[in-house]
Amino acid sequence: MLKLSPEISRGNAIRNIIFDFGGVICNIDVKLSELKFKELGFKGFNPSYSVEEGEDVFRRLEGGKISIPEFTSVLKKHLAKDVTDEDILAAWNAMILDIPPQRIRLLEEVKKSYRIFILSNSNEIHYNKYLGDFSKNHPYTSFGQLFEKTWFSFQVHLQKPTKEIFEYVIADGNLDPSQTLFIDDSLQHIKAAENAGLRAWHLCPPREINSLFELAVK
Repeated sequence: MLKLSPEISRGNAIRNIIFDFGGVICNIDVKLSELKFKELGFKGFNPSYSVEEGEDVFRRLEGGKISIPEFTSVLKKHLAKDVTDEDILAAWNAMILDIPPQRIRLLEEVKKSYRIFILSNSNEIHYNKYLGDFSKNHPYTSFGQLFEKTWFSFQVHLQKPTKEIFEYVIADGNLDPSQTLFIDDSLQHIKAAENAGLRAWHLCPPREINSLFELAVK
């Protein structure tokens, strides 16, 4: 059985753990999408997911406020005329890397001692990509088979670091904030979680989530 290491739990009872997805469970590299979009002639793409003319299309996609066809239609205005929807989806998905098997094995063990959840700012395109990879490479057909609940921003129409998404998660998961740990690689999101009353841990790369746990002494 695994338990949180003393530096994380600080002697207080933690019963629930909420994991960020990208950068914590799934490896990502935003620069790969940046390079792919530049190859398509899109000079306005950057790690802040903004485009020219003030169109916050990436943020809207992440919030579930526009469809995939609407997303590709907006981007085509910034790309060469011969770029297809498939080219755009491939460029956008280039940042999605792998979900290492050792992380899944870790989560399977952690689940024996804690209620575990996912809270992620994500979008339908990326979700379809990494769910397909997850099902192909691991013995699950959905994230719900491993996690008690998953909250993806495009599905709940709320995004980190707003206070509203953390309040929603606490209520929907029937969570006691004082007994709930949130793990994320974004310091901004960590501060927002703490402001909502959650315990939180900033996972700084290259540290892995397995370093946050140890074998429980029986």
